[in-house]
Amino acid sequence: MVHKCKGKYHIIVFGCQMSEHDSEVIAGQLEEMGYLHTAEQSEADIILLVTCCVRETAENKVWGLLGRLRKLKQNKPDLVIGVSGCLPQQKDMGKNIKQRFPHVDLIFGTHNIHELPRLINQLKESQETVLEIWSQADTVKEGVPVRRAPGIKAWVTIMYGCNNFCTYCIVPYVRGRERSRKPEDIILEIEELVQQGYKDITLLGQNVNSYGKDFTKPFDFADLLLRLNQIEGLERLRYTTSHPRDFTDKLIDVVAQCDRVCENFHLPVQAGSNRILKKMNRGYSREEYLELINKIRDRVPKASITTDIMVGFPGETDEDFEDTMDIVRQVKYDSAFTFVYNIRKGTPAAKMPDQVPENIKTERIQKLIALQNEISLANNQALVGEIEEVLVEGPTKNNDNKIGGRSRTNKLVIFTGGNNLTGKIVPVKIKAGHLTHLEGDYYDGR
Repeated sequence: MVHKCKGKYHIIVFGCQMSEHDSEVIAGQLEEMGYLHTAEQSEADIILLVTCCVRETAENKVWGLLGRLRKLKQNKPDLVIGVSGCLPQQKDMGKNIKQRFPHVDLIFGTHNIHELPRLINQLKESQETVLEIWSQADTVKEGVPVRRAPGIKAWVTIMYGCNNFCTYCIVPYVRGRERSRKPEDIILEIEELVQQGYKDITLLGQNVNSYGKDFTKPFDFADLLLRLNQIEGLERLRYTTSHPRDFTDKLIDVVAQCDRVCENFHLPVQAGSNRILKKMNRGYSREEYLELINKIRDRVPKASITTDIMVGFPGETDEDFEDTMDIVRQVKYDSAFTFVYNIRKGTPAAKMPDQVPENIKTERIQKLIALQNEISLANNQALVGEIEEVLVEGPTKNNDNKIGGRSRTNKLVIFTGGNNLTGKIVPVKIKAGHLTHLEGDYYDGR
């Protein structure tokens, strides 16, 4: 039951799609409590930060924002400021936030987001900072309201946590161990989303390939895709992120045969050197990774393959970096999220010797980006003359006469057309390939 308006809320998100979806869950609960969304911080009665701690830059942005919000709180004493997400989940970080920023009223983590209404009521009653962070969530909480932005695309979480413990990654420590949602709950949620008009669904998990490993009866990620592929009205099904170690032949075959599952494989390689991959605890060799790529290309010839690549991991030599450059040249990724390693306290890599100097990291990342940009542009230019099925998302931000959408391989396609095409799948003949997108014309078959 929705209560009368209690005020307005504003949410600020840092980090990945998981953080974005967490913000949708937070928004859903606030609206059920009677709060309305506002895009203006100055109008808000509640400001909540959904934080990330994977990168140091994201963490620093949070500190800067909390400092700026202090003045807003001084001018509006009844304003509630809250910090949630991965950052408070780190050891002693919640207490640190409370000490450094006494104007913060509410601090909670990743495991008790569904407790937000109770935490807000507790704050109202006590008038004291509420700090509550669970070390682990034993079960998956279903039925929590979600407020999604209108449109044709939606995210659906299928599992929480991660068991991989890559030596550079803080995620298992802040998101907990792997917990899979029941298939029937996922199916019901997506069926409801389709009824609401959503057409392009992305399944979320820290490692979706591990889905179902915690079930007593065998039912894995490939089985889930097969079942979701049967949902009438669903146009496209995507997923992120996949761990190469767990990408099975069965899963490749299922993607190949399911008409609603898109042919876009995001496979974070992280490094091309076997020595560095072992230090990262990635669980595969460069040879095994390349074998996986070859299997995908054999079964799904028109697939796009994207990746994450890290530069400057502790002990990385020039030879190790060249191995990474070599694997990029071999695979020819459609795009890559590239970043430099930075120390994350609480991870094994933070204590490793031979940390790479910043100037060398900078030099290497620039070389890597230049190479990947060259490949991305060539891949897009190779599609000139091809017909792409585009699910239209609406007008582009930069040109009122153009509309845009995504191909099945998740490439942005911009072409001339009316707003009446939004939500429809249309054929577009590609006439130009750019670094970040394709450009084309509506194809009428002639």
